[in-house]
Amino acid sequence: MSGYLKLDAFRATPLVREPFQHLIVPGFVGPTALAAINADYPKISTTGSFPVDQVSFGPAFQTMLDELEGDEFRAAFEEKFQLDLEGRPTVTTVRGRCDARDGKIHTDSTSKIITVLLYMNESWENAGGRLRLLRSAEDLNNFIVEVPPVAGTLLAFKRSDNSWHGHEPFAGERRVIQFNWLTSEGNRQIAMLRHHTSAAFKRVLQTLRPGRA
Repeated sequence: MSGYLKLDAFRATPLVREPFQHLIVPGFVGPTALAAINADYPKISTTGSFPVDQVSFGPAFQTMLDELEGDEFRAAFEEKFQLDLEGRPTVTTVRGRCDARDGKIHTDSTSKIITVLLYMNESWENAGGRLRLLRSAEDLNNFIVEVPPVAGTLLAFKRSDNSWHGHEPFAGERRVIQFNWLTSEGNRQIAMLRHHTSAAFKRVLQTLRPGRA
């Protein structure tokens, strides 16, 4: 596949199976593609996750979204995780900023089958905001691996009852795209309603407090 996403690198990366299934692919989005996508990235001035149909962006960002929804992307994940994802609904959300309250330990909702995170920050010098895959729900420092949200890195994991993750507090710009395969269309509609309601609420807050980033 010729495009923004380096599926050959994804296929060549072994799946880590314990304590839950995950893999990390640095440079999954290469430097040239990263620059093009970031130039067309949605301008998001508030914290939180926004469905991609609720934000504006340019053509390079749309090209990346099309690749995420493509058959080759899905087939690579099916092969890696040994799952049948054909016909499963998907949701893509985007973040532009992080709040100091973000990053609390969680596993993701049971409606999610696979979570894919694409980090779009050109560099990352902060101690906070680095996602940690954890061994338990109790200790953010008991981590399997820590992933700086940088330079087109992909992090993907199969949602499970022990897929704990979180990060140290950080407030500021932190670009990440989240793509999920979900268990059912009903769960997709619920997720979209929740995200749309949250996005609308954040926009109201932004108008009430225009000086707050």
